[in-house]
Amino acid sequence: MEIREPIYDNFRVGPSAVWRQIAVGCGQITTGLNGLRLAVSGATRQHYSDAQLDDIYGPERGLRWQAPVRLSLRARFSQPAAQLRGTAGFGFWNAPLMPRTLPRLPRAAWFFFMSSHGNMPLALGTAGHGWKAAVIDAATPQALAWLPLAPLVVPLLNLPPLYAPLWRRVQAAVQVQEQALPAVDMAQWHIYTIDWQPHAVTFFVNGQPVLHAPAPRGPLCCVLWIDNQYAIIEPRGRFGWGLLDTPAAQWLDIDWLILEPD
Repeated sequence: MEIREPIYDNFRVGPSAVWRQIAVGCGQITTGLNGLRLAVSGATRQHYSDAQLDDIYGPERGLRWQAPVRLSLRARFSQPAAQLRGTAGFGFWNAPLMPRTLPRLPRAAWFFFMSSHGNMPLALGTAGHGWKAAVIDAATPQALAWLPLAPLVVPLLNLPPLYAPLWRRVQAAVQVQEQALPAVDMAQWHIYTIDWQPHAVTFFVNGQPVLHAPAPRGPLCCVLWIDNQYAIIEPRGRFGWGLLDTPAAQWLDIDWLILEPD
């Protein structure tokens, strides 16, 4: 599906028909003076809760966005990073576990948050949790070439002298680049922009560039969400997943959003 016109949503009057709305468990989607609110309130570790918008509408439409395209939105969260629990964010990704399709290796360019309960240290020198701009394309030919070597590589990554030089090569193959955003108060309104071009993607906060990285390949969909899950994916071979209690209400407010194909 070729898209030529910008998609503009003033979320104070509700999302337009391009969006699929998902509210699972204690997830809620509402509209008010602060725009669209994706909220998770009162969730427990016994059940997954998610409030999400994306623009996937069935296998016949699938993933609709290709570079060049620019996503801009004005958003804030209910609490700063140290107090949020679970994951949240917005941007582009390939929905690796979309129903009625085979699983896919992840591709994404997004602003991503995970609380300290999880850990995904995929970029050297960047913490495996927190608020960050991030890019990954785990399905590049270079990344696929590393897959058969995983049983040999993972034990070697547990040797401290080998970890950095070896993981640096793997990181380059899967095109992981991340930039932590500790100075960006998530509880305040900011304008976030992702300028996804054919060969590079640039992230901006309030018009200031925060990350410039090689672009993931499309097609991808646009997604906005907040949930109560966490994940552990460590290069040394530690993996895990779980759900969190969220006794305090937490939410993502989006005032407006625009998608501009070039």
